[in-house]
Amino acid sequence: MPKVGMQPIRRSQLIQATLDAVDQVGMNDASIALIARLAGVSTGIISHYFQDKNGLLEATMRHLMAALRHAVRERQRAQLDDSVRCQVRAIIEGNFDASQVNGAAMKTWLAFWATSMHQPALRRLQRINDHRLYANLCCQFRRILPTTQARTAARGLAALIDGLWLRGALSGAQFDTEQALTIAYDYLEQHLTQQTP
Repeated sequence: MPKVGMQPIRRSQLIQATLDAVDQVGMNDASIALIARLAGVSTGIISHYFQDKNGLLEATMRHLMAALRHAVRERQRAQLDDSVRCQVRAIIEGNFDASQVNGAAMKTWLAFWATSMHQPALRRLQRINDHRLYANLCCQFRRILPTTQARTAARGLAALIDGLWLRGALSGAQFDTEQALTIAYDYLEQHLTQQTP
């Protein structure tokens, strides 16, 4: 019988081992046996907590998405200025947080996006993640722009954030956070100048 309180520890170990395995060998070769070995547990533990590899990938993506939400929320809370500029900058910065642009996270996100096209549970997570970014941006832009312009600005900035992230992930080099922030901030400034009096 497992010890009381071990479930969150085991789940966390297995999620970290999944990130490490994907970073080392990619999603296809990140076998249950490898993940279990990296976590220092038996393969049966994975089945017990996650059923299968897809369940483990879903839990790992929920972990990365929670880290993303936390990164954005903490930056927004830290802002002394509640202006649209500061709040949108916080959203941008959260999306390029170290928790999202390290090698293991980027490889896992890429594997998740590819797999989500074929797995309904993962596709649902992807839609939630996409909608959250767009809705957060749109909410801020609607404070200063007419609805149509706000939606366009939000769609454009969400696409820009995803595109900058994807280009960085596929570059094979360390992610250039400063460059990504500069480009995204420039886009934001262009839309802030369109605000109606």
